[in-house]
Amino acid sequence: MKNPLTYFGASKADHTSDDASDDVPSDGLAYAREQKRQIGVTSATFLIFNRMIGTGIFATPSGIFALSGSVGLSLFIWVAGMLIAAAGMAVYLEFGTAIPRNGGEKNYLEFVYRRPKFVATGFYTGYVILLGWAGSNSVVFGEYILHAANVEVGRWNQRGIGLACITTAFLIHGLALKWGLRLQNLLGVIKLIIILIIVVAGWAALGGALKVPNPHNFDNAFEGTTGSAYGVVTALYNVIWSYIGYSNANYALSETKNPVRTLKFAAPLALGTVAVLYMFVNIAYFAAVPKEEILSSGRVLAASFFRNVFGARAERALSVFVALSAFGNVLAVIFSQGRLVQELGREGILPFSRFWASNKPFNAPLAGLFEHWAVSVIIMLAPPPGDAYNFILNVISYPLAIVNSFVAAGLVWLYFHRQSWNWNPPFKATLPVAIFFLLSNIYLVVAPFVPPSDGQSIYESLPYWSHCVVGWGIIAGGGVYWLFWAVIFPKIGGYQLVRETVVDDVDGWERSFFVRRKGRDVAKA
Repeated sequence: MKNPLTYFGASKADHTSDDASDDVPSDGLAYAREQKRQIGVTSATFLIFNRMIGTGIFATPSGIFALSGSVGLSLFIWVAGMLIAAAGMAVYLEFGTAIPRNGGEKNYLEFVYRRPKFVATGFYTGYVILLGWAGSNSVVFGEYILHAANVEVGRWNQRGIGLACITTAFLIHGLALKWGLRLQNLLGVIKLIIILIIVVAGWAALGGALKVPNPHNFDNAFEGTTGSAYGVVTALYNVIWSYIGYSNANYALSETKNPVRTLKFAAPLALGTVAVLYMFVNIAYFAAVPKEEILSSGRVLAASFFRNVFGARAERALSVFVALSAFGNVLAVIFSQGRLVQELGREGILPFSRFWASNKPFNAPLAGLFEHWAVSVIIMLAPPPGDAYNFILNVISYPLAIVNSFVAAGLVWLYFHRQSWNWNPPFKATLPVAIFFLLSNIYLVVAPFVPPSDGQSIYESLPYWSHCVVGWGIIAGGGVYWLFWAVIFPKIGGYQLVRETVVDDVDGWERSFFVRRKGRDVAKA
């Protein structure tokens, strides 16, 4: 079998090895292609860093502590989540260095799972279209804004502010792209400053600099530990939610300078930095906030921390900055997800593809952004009060575990068929790491079906398995779409779907798309 890139119709110029020189390509199109590569090590690192640090580290530690029962187990779960994220980074790093082009896991699934024809494309389409990633951080934005204003959180005021948050993000990126990117970068800096303030204040709290008595949470760290599978796996979902984004640079490798070398450096650097910060932030929370207050604070634990360390006035002011951090993450998520929808339109996968692929009238993927806005709003408004954030978090994390299971299984398959598939990427995750990532995600897929013990369900009124059913429904929705798009409609219309690749005459970029061809004598895509 040929080089993995040839499956997508890519040329050798797309694959830059560690030993590749930085000389300007002599071929005109190759030169144009290289000129489009604007993302260096720093930008790639921040692409990953800014996507990972959203509201998870501010909103999830209280829930993780409640599900684990003790400080010690809570910290161990954060370490376990970090190890799973590190294994995932290694798996995606191997795929990314082997297939260094835009698209991320869509490319990897399409490369490995080729039969039935285009099945991976169909399932991935449902995964992209039906998940409202931006909804959860919009909910947290509303909660922190109300907390800062000293207003009680109700059923609709929180979601109303969240709706305003995600709508503003949609309009900014749809109507004023440059200003949206500038605001996104500014809020990324604010996010980093807030985390550093918490880390440094945590060190001070360990030294006794508190406005309240020392909680002594580390004296008997494992007191109260629970061992339920449901509690541990749900806590792990919360941790993994906080690490989502370690593969973010894989979506833009066609725009990355020397993508292999850049990805090999940027991904570990970003993940390592975030892992260290997350552990310090958790230690800071436990150093300053008593256990009872951690349990009662819910998603505003960071606000309780600010009050105990800095006082009530600082609590309200810093809560606004946490809300701004959430808004920055909403901007980042809707920016990337809108472009994934646009790319599906450009490839001819979605109906009315020209509409979804268009950049008119404001040189931005307005249709793709609107699609993600609409799905996020539905997912944000549909759950009953009290369950909105946890449901959104889990209904996104669960299908991600399913996708990651297939990505990891694909890499394990390639390790056992390395020669026949000509699989020799510049970076190797190793078989044990790939198997660990596979088994971890299988556990995350299966364990939530185990009934929780009394009082351990994360939902107030929803069934404990609700996010699992919805998650599988999202995956099944992609399968139904594939059945009609790639099987039933071609048979009825007497055509076959064929993947073609063209090279743009201006910028030298290659683009794959699907076309309909009549007759049975059709070359394989």
